[in-house]
Amino acid sequence: MNAPAAYVPQPTILVGVDFGPGSSFDPTLDELALLAESAGDAPVARLTARRKAPDAALFVGEGKAEEIKALVTLHQAAGVLFDQALSPAQQRNLERFLGVPVADRTTLILEIFAQRARSHEGKLQVELARLQYLSTRLVRRWSHLERQRGGVGHRGGPGETQIELDRRMIGQRIKSVKAQLERVKRQRQTQRRSRERSGTFKVSLVGYTNAGKSTLFNALVKARTYAADQLFATLDTTTRQLYLADADRTVSLSDTVGFIRDLPHGLVEAFHATLQEAADADLLLHVVDASSAGWREQIDEVQRVLADIGAAELPQILVFNKLDALEPSQRPRDRVDQFELTPHRSAPRVFVSAAQGEGLDALRRLVADASLGRAGETASASQAPVYESDVANAEAPTPMNTTVLVA
Repeated sequence: MNAPAAYVPQPTILVGVDFGPGSSFDPTLDELALLAESAGDAPVARLTARRKAPDAALFVGEGKAEEIKALVTLHQAAGVLFDQALSPAQQRNLERFLGVPVADRTTLILEIFAQRARSHEGKLQVELARLQYLSTRLVRRWSHLERQRGGVGHRGGPGETQIELDRRMIGQRIKSVKAQLERVKRQRQTQRRSRERSGTFKVSLVGYTNAGKSTLFNALVKARTYAADQLFATLDTTTRQLYLADADRTVSLSDTVGFIRDLPHGLVEAFHATLQEAADADLLLHVVDASSAGWREQIDEVQRVLADIGAAELPQILVFNKLDALEPSQRPRDRVDQFELTPHRSAPRVFVSAAQGEGLDALRRLVADASLGRAGETASASQAPVYESDVANAEAPTPMNTTVLVA
């Protein structure tokens, strides 16, 4: 028997459009490229455009669509990915015009989540998000869902159109998945009540995707949770016990799904049961990629999602990870300080390298103090960190600037 052929990444064109102030636009398209690579595509060309508003038919207008078509031909691309959301009509029109499949950022994230989900709960949550999103994009491609109905309902009468059948079948499946997730939610609530009765102090890792949460989780509890240098490497929540010698007590530590810019609302809703682990925590370890040029924007995005799930006001420790990826002159002299989350709220910050084990003892001490109620956030403004290069250069360096997000 011949061995199965190795998967060959499909050449893909990346497109981003700047609609002016207030729009979400990454001129480098670096994050879209990472998403594409995580989904198994191979970006071969990038194109950006500027418009006042989306073109109703082709999103980018016919002129720019012609440029994209030329790139598709030049690179023999198998598809085109847009960094912004497309309407169903725009997607269909672009596919007809370009002659290749077209997807937007939301579709891409949903595809990655579908690939990464491992647990029964994770698969259910991804399926719900995909069904809710794709139900608005019915293009007569959903007959396969009939096999997933599990006997629920029946095919319509002779007068029912295909689009009505598709919509009803998807609606029935959404109802079934929601019912299964509700049972999962009740199970989680039972587990949480058990932890509450035992007086367990609950700590949850949160942060932008690929900030190193799973690597930090493994380093702290000596676990083997899957960790990789890719977006959304893990989706399923994992909880382990962490002993804190400085507090002489054990706390529970949970690793949760990462966040990202423009995370589809349907995913936030579908993953509510998983994200509830963060909302019910006593302390959040907000993991930040210190080596990313867009770390400030990533913090803001995580804070926005935390607000969506009702966890924005929970005590936090900012864990600036990947210290080993910084140049010596970029590293702060003080590895523990305060960070200003808002003009009226600051939280402890610690610089670590989860991969190298650097700074983990200081992090454990901060968690221990928080578990004993001895430390936490203050209302005072944070102090700017002092970097090694400040000794030789009085002008403050900018290793962690607030340029556009290129996670």
